[in-house]
Amino acid sequence: MMLHTVRRLVSPALGRYASTLILVEHNGSDVNPATLNTVTAAKKLGGPVHALVAGDACQEAAAAAAKIVGVDKVFVAESAALKGQIAEAVSAVLLDVQSKNNYSHILANGTVFGKNILPRLGAKLDVAPISDIIEIKSENTFVRTIYAGNAIQTLESVDPIKLITIRGTAFEAADPEGGSATTEAVDVVINNDKSKWLEAKLSKSDRPELAAAKVVISGGRGLKNGENFEMLYTLADKMGAAVGAPELQ
Repeated sequence: MMLHTVRRLVSPALGRYASTLILVEHNGSDVNPATLNTVTAAKKLGGPVHALVAGDACQEAAAAAAKIVGVDKVFVAESAALKGQIAEAVSAVLLDVQSKNNYSHILANGTVFGKNILPRLGAKLDVAPISDIIEIKSENTFVRTIYAGNAIQTLESVDPIKLITIRGTAFEAADPEGGSATTEAVDVVINNDKSKWLEAKLSKSDRPELAAAKVVISGGRGLKNGENFEMLYTLADKMGAAVGAPELQ
């Protein structure tokens, strides 16, 4: 496997201690399990760990986030404007919380949710997001896979704010019970005329998400057609695994 090291040359913030804000992924009542892995990653950075729960009805999710061991404080942003947790709305809340607290790191799950929001936040903050890290070497140095996992890159970033998505399978899950974080309501002022949430049409499945699964069963050209994928689905259900394909890795 090829090793690749890069360094971003951007003026660093001086005299600043590590502090981390986690964007919590949730469905209104439950926290996405991958968030537990992200909390573990945040603790490795040192300093306080705060979390942001944003949505149109998210009090239950905020209560669940406050119980996670390792989280010190939970910000709760609740507004009809956050329905569907679209990137334009959530990033506006993140910007407001960041401007008031000056975090050194902002973390999100390495899922569609996190990868949808952090790039927009990065554009607003003029910093480059770092995606899918698998190891934290220091506050500024991270390891991630690139080229579909065929190479490992060690990256040192001196951006003043690190925006990072976490590959959940690379970190142990934090304990979801036993924490006692304080909660604080966030005043939400969102001026978003660019997008509007309409609806979500989701297929229900007991299989874990591909990005967070510990076991992945992969199929490719050898299966010849989509009908043969049913064999993979049956096997995955028995093993509690996700189903992937080479093009998805």
